[in-house]
Amino acid sequence: MKDLTVVLKNQPGTLADMGETLGKNGINMEGLCGFPLKNEAFVHILVEDEETTRWLLEDAGFEVRAVREVLVVDLGHIVGKPGTGGNMARKIGDAGVNIDLIYFAENNRIVLGVDDLEKAHAALSGE
Repeated sequence: MKDLTVVLKNQPGTLADMGETLGKNGINMEGLCGFPLKNEAFVHILVEDEETTRWLLEDAGFEVRAVREVLVVDLGHIVGKPGTGGNMARKIGDAGVNIDLIYFAENNRIVLGVDDLEKAHAALSGE
């Protein structure tokens, strides 16, 4: 899975434009988060097909600022239990890995941007 950072104008309708562009081309945003910064909005989307998604967005006039591989964790049976997020973050932090991006995705999953995917995965799988 890949996380794309898309820069939008911070005005009504631009998020809808992006969503419609992807939807009419069969691209599902499996996760989504965003935040405003002055006249722009930075939106992170989680997708399976990064190359097609990037091409579609750029062809429609959107700026794709970054693409990165992320760790996608199935929370399954532990979702909604107090302490789950802190426990997961502690395991990753104790492995010396920094988390610089976090958001929820569909199907009880959480998306983590980390500075070392292998170490983070090992920390969560108990290796």
